[in-house]
Amino acid sequence: MRRILLVVHEGRDEATKIAAAFAGELRSLGIAVCVLDPEAGALRAAGVEDAEIVAARPGAAAGCELTVVFGGDGTILRAAELCRGTETPVLGVNLGHVGFLAEADVEDMSEVVRVVADRSYTVEERLTVDVSVTVAGEVVATNWALNEATVEKDARERMLEVVVEIDDRPVSRWGCDGVVCATPTGSTAYNFSAGGPIVWPEVSALLMVPISAHALFARPLVVSPSSTLAIEVVGEQAKGVLWCDGRRAAELPVGSRVEVRKGREPVRLARLHHASFADRLVRKFHLPVAGWRGVAERRWEDQD
Repeated sequence: MRRILLVVHEGRDEATKIAAAFAGELRSLGIAVCVLDPEAGALRAAGVEDAEIVAARPGAAAGCELTVVFGGDGTILRAAELCRGTETPVLGVNLGHVGFLAEADVEDMSEVVRVVADRSYTVEERLTVDVSVTVAGEVVATNWALNEATVEKDARERMLEVVVEIDDRPVSRWGCDGVVCATPTGSTAYNFSAGGPIVWPEVSALLMVPISAHALFARPLVVSPSSTLAIEVVGEQAKGVLWCDGRRAAELPVGSRVEVRKGREPVRLARLHHASFADRLVRKFHLPVAGWRGVAERRWEDQD
């Protein structure tokens, strides 16, 4: 039997109601629904019956052909964790504010049902990063991220001193609030807020962006996906915190070294249609484009 995993923003009644209606549509088509154990009670109260309950942990999507998410980008990032190691694609229905990772809005639910039933969606793979933390040459933590891995100061009252390195060569030393190491997918997230460039998702690259750096050279860097980014926390008492996708944290004691590389496992996102990323930028950020006359009119002027 076909199985679909539902992931729902628990704090939003709207998300639960929409997910319950979607589950009912799937059941009427003979498609089984799986739900996470922390969300099962709320979904049952909203009318989801006969759903298979699975533990909310990495690999929860095993055996499911698709994970459908009802929430914002944070919920989609949580779903990506649940799909880790399964190759199950994620389809996001946006109920958040921006929702760059989401493919559909609430108004598109009838199309989402049809596409899921027909399996007519496409799947694209998004680059991730693998992260390791070493202290005195010993690996003390490993992690991964879809959007970004961020090294941040652990105390508000003082800056973090770091030396950044690309491919085993030092590049600069910054006193800063932190450093963002982002993927193209994450270029519209924390990277964007820190002043980094927006990178089209199909571009294969890694980004390094300082946060509020006090330095003459403190510019965003865009490097090859085969490069290794490294951040060394320097200073006798300097400590920091590593955040991966703003969800998973690890302490960085004195002398920590963080290395960021292209991830071994991509995240697979389901797509309903092939929309231009430029159009997505305009729509999500409400960018002003009044006055644009289009390619056809420009060509006509060129002929004159």
